[in-house]
Amino acid sequence: MSPTLSTPIVHYAINMIRDEARHLVDTGCIARQQPLYVLCQYIPAREWEVVEQELEDNGYLLRDRVSDLLGREDWSND
Repeated sequence: MSPTLSTPIVHYAINMIRDEARHLVDTGCIARQQPLYVLCQYIPAREWEVVEQELEDNGYLLRDRVSDLLGREDWSND
């Protein structure tokens, strides 16, 4: 009998998801007006269910915009 290897699934806290989304927006990979489900392209498939649940637990729907997750951003004048 061979041992079963299990890969631990990372817990994604809402702040981690926000940080990742902000990074993707800042680097131009995604746009603020895109729906949240666009994030699934950048999160490993085996972890997406955990991310989706965390978003739902915090009141977000996958059709909501990335900007809803990021909230208001303040810009300072240079």
